[in-house]
Amino acid sequence: MATERIERIARVRERVAAAKRRGLRVGCVPTMGALHAAHTAMFDRAREECDLVVATIFVNPLQFDRPDDLRSYPRDIESDLIVCEHHGVDVAFVPAVAEMYPRPPAMTVEIEGLADGLCGASRPGHFRGVATVVLKLLNSVQPDIAYFGEKDYQQLAIVRRLAEDACLPVQIASVETVREPDGLALSSRNVLLGRAERASAPAIFHALQRARDAVESGQQDAGKVVAVARQVLDEEPLLKLDYLEIVDPDTLEPVRSIHGPVRIAAAASYGSTRLIDNIHAAPLKAR
Repeated sequence: MATERIERIARVRERVAAAKRRGLRVGCVPTMGALHAAHTAMFDRAREECDLVVATIFVNPLQFDRPDDLRSYPRDIESDLIVCEHHGVDVAFVPAVAEMYPRPPAMTVEIEGLADGLCGASRPGHFRGVATVVLKLLNSVQPDIAYFGEKDYQQLAIVRRLAEDACLPVQIASVETVREPDGLALSSRNVLLGRAERASAPAIFHALQRARDAVESGQQDAGKVVAVARQVLDEEPLLKLDYLEIVDPDTLEPVRSIHGPVRIAAAASYGSTRLIDNIHAAPLKAR
């Protein structure tokens, strides 16, 4: 069955409400389009767990700190709808900017603490835009479960806290990062990489793996773990590192001494293309 395209908030609410009256479970996968295998992994998970699957496709201007980044963000709605149909998405909610923001918003959402470090440190206002649009999308669709990828781990942590603090009646489900065979995390931005940049980009994941190996081998000094990982990145002249940090998986606070599970996160740029990645790590005795 073809994916139904809906552009109005009132209409998607009606569609979901009708499903819930029939006792159906509704899953939602918020996206910014340019769909790839990481998105389809979330669609497939939602299809397994829910009776009605809604994908939102909306490039949110509030979360872009650079106008050129917003302009260059890849968009292909017709291809996205074909992907949705092939993966059993029942409804694609595709609002215009004027539908989501009929006026400049007088209310935005700040998630203090979680949004301050990592990507938040170099992208002021980014997570304010993320939290604001996620709240609007979840209020518009009103799903039972919403699915977010672990590649954007800081975003996932912020959305979890948003749902908790706002008492949203929705379960936030995480889906593991999907990778290319060489380890590069799938991202809509990967298509913007030049050939040499694409060949270099897996170094981010390889550096994270090197850090994880150090943690699993018993290294407790976070600074030494980071130094081991940076040796990998220092060999990539095209890469400009933004950060490589070891943080608490719940608070995202930097960890100095590793005694339990941590998240190792990195962000780097190739020209104007910014990539992020992260992995879980824990000392073997803490598993």
